[in-house]
Amino acid sequence: MGLLDFLTGNKTDKIKDFQSRKAIIIDVRTKAEFSQGAIPGSRNIPLQMLNGKIEDIKKMNKPVIACCASGMRSASAASVLNKHGIEAVNGGGWSSLQKKL
Repeated sequence: MGLLDFLTGNKTDKIKDFQSRKAIIIDVRTKAEFSQGAIPGSRNIPLQMLNGKIEDIKKMNKPVIACCASGMRSASAASVLNKHGIEAVNGGGWSSLQKKL
């Protein structure tokens, strides 16, 4: 395993694993960004509102693939979710994630 794989994990494999387990996709961009284009079926929960939605996300009882515009906000979101006991992965930018699905 290379350093990059160690830091990011093999993201494509992890995303495929999450998909096979019926993961939900949470897009943490703003509502305005989300309205300009998004992955069909994804849910928009802006990053600044994520902490207030933790219990709702836990109730879904599914792993989460977080995405945003570039991968920075979704990395923060995945970290927050993991700290709350929700299995989450950073899917990166929504447009590149969509190509992996």
